[in-house]
Amino acid sequence: MRLFPVKTKIIKTGSNLVETILESLQEQSLQLEDNDILALTSKIIAYAEGRVVKLSEITPSGKTKEIAQKFSLEPQFAELVLREADKIYGGVDKAVLALKDGVLTPNAGVDNKNAPVGYAVLWPKDVRNWVKHIKEEVERRTSKHIAVLIVDSGLIPLKVGTIGLALAVAGFKPVKDERGEKDIYGKPLVITQHAVADNIACAAHLLMGEAAEVTPLVVIRGAPVDFDNGIYGPEDMMMPFDQCVFMGVFLAGSRG
Repeated sequence: MRLFPVKTKIIKTGSNLVETILESLQEQSLQLEDNDILALTSKIIAYAEGRVVKLSEITPSGKTKEIAQKFSLEPQFAELVLREADKIYGGVDKAVLALKDGVLTPNAGVDNKNAPVGYAVLWPKDVRNWVKHIKEEVERRTSKHIAVLIVDSGLIPLKVGTIGLALAVAGFKPVKDERGEKDIYGKPLVITQHAVADNIACAAHLLMGEAAEVTPLVVIRGAPVDFDNGIYGPEDMMMPFDQCVFMGVFLAGSRG
């Protein structure tokens, strides 16, 4: 598998993402091939969608001020987290653990990194529609059969640092169910499912970076995935709460 990081101009609200993608590829003399995967950061999707909020225009509620003080967050930022979160479980200094669109993520995806001073960026509203749109438009304009992956940064419990997280996929199966397959000793796998999209998101995330790299796009070639015509969102890559080892602990704790 080969990965090609692609630098772009700074994406602004209302930018034409497909045009930006194709222009950036051309500037770097990189031509798409059949079965390439285009991995894009969720942040450029959010910018194109207008999900950028001026913090001074946000009025915190009383409950928000309590959360802001408890977790050392700016009140306006904490208000956005409360609005975006489906559920909040707690937190630590500067970060609240929230459930957002079936994903456990810090601050419900609200982020002020790589946002203008005084602004915050929210998760895109419709990642499924975005991967579908980008896939169809790029294929129409290049005549190449490609897949699309939207990547955000995520965390693994008790591990330092961020990793890549797949929010949406178009064109390949994001999860490979290996239950029933045999291991090297012939024993059947019982619970193993391979998070293919998240694995690829991690590889892309390593090249995208987290600071001022301006590399929101990675072309992935030769990926060991099962290509199809499916469109997959967060709900297609989540498991029931009672089957998740982390959520199972939360649920048991709340009952106890």
